[in-house]
Amino acid sequence: MKVELSEGRFSRFELIEWWDQQRLARARVLVAGAGALGNEVLKNLALLGVGQVVVVDMDVVETSNLSRSPLFRPRDAGRAKVDAVAEGARAIYPDLRVHPLRANVVHDLGLGLFRWADVVIGALDNREARLAINRACYRVGRPWIDGAIEVLSGVARLFEPPEGPCYECTMSEQDWRLLERRRSCSLLNRQLEEIGKVPTTPTTASIIAAIQCQEAVKLLHGQPTLSGAGFVFDGLTHQSYVTRYQRNPDCMSHDPLERLEQVPRSTADVSARQALEWARAALGPGAVLEFGRELLQGLDCPGCGREERLFRPLSQVTEADGVCGACGVRRAPRLFHGLSGDEDFLDLSLAELGLPPWDVVVGRAGERVMGFELSGDRSRVLGALDKEGV
Repeated sequence: MKVELSEGRFSRFELIEWWDQQRLARARVLVAGAGALGNEVLKNLALLGVGQVVVVDMDVVETSNLSRSPLFRPRDAGRAKVDAVAEGARAIYPDLRVHPLRANVVHDLGLGLFRWADVVIGALDNREARLAINRACYRVGRPWIDGAIEVLSGVARLFEPPEGPCYECTMSEQDWRLLERRRSCSLLNRQLEEIGKVPTTPTTASIIAAIQCQEAVKLLHGQPTLSGAGFVFDGLTHQSYVTRYQRNPDCMSHDPLERLEQVPRSTADVSARQALEWARAALGPGAVLEFGRELLQGLDCPGCGREERLFRPLSQVTEADGVCGACGVRRAPRLFHGLSGDEDFLDLSLAELGLPPWDVVVGRAGERVMGFELSGDRSRVLGALDKEGV
């Protein structure tokens, strides 16, 4: 028997008085994380008809993911999570334009990608990645919705720059201790030792991701949201409540870029010297460069005293790199996060220094600040999304 479909795909949504399906179709969403939460987020974005999504993760599918991730299949084991989750989301909604980006959230994402997004959704499992996303979003003025789950409980919270409290404002002394522990467990956070994987269930992931996506929908429609607050869910008792956060006046994340110029160049073909010249032309001869991230300049051995100059993206540095080849002692990284003009490596390209594609370099002269977005990398990062002119 033939069944006549009299309603459009999104007709039930459009019964909501303030709903604008075209607004969702135009929306640009950056999803960080493709595990249990990320699966649920992508599933919901596909069902909602969100138009353009970039999903970022660096891991591969493991068998244990199959019990918590509805978009993964047994055949996906060993496959990049972003590829598997993108394929699963497109199977739900073929018109979804989703670009998988296998990358490290902390070190491999330029600020240009955050500026592209209307909203960022965090589906992460560690504080360092959350802090990196938080600082990026507050630098370029993009709201982000954090989600966290553990056992049967979880929290979803919305941080909205420039004035609202941010993720860093909520961090306790214990959070900072755990963050430092994570960073110290491996060289430059490349290969973490097992600190203990967080136990989770698919039911809790679905609840928290649903709140995250519902907040994104409301945000995109200009409806009241959880801005500056969090939805806390206790799965043991099924009790939930909303908690409001206070802005910390000493928080380092509240540093917005009020002036920004797009430069159609790539981090691979712009030298540090050229970028410094841009800053000084705009702000004066005393301007310096800031990168908003730690970059590796070299490795120093406390055992034998050997020093090695090594410019490399932090995401490409392993624990094996950290061991001194002469004496076997673990070496200490020598890091930098800006340039004053006195360095002897100014003729290296920004990419050679470790900056990711489509990043923003910042010039500063006293209180005056200006950003330069390397938009020549946009197509490389967005792939087909950019080719489609979105």
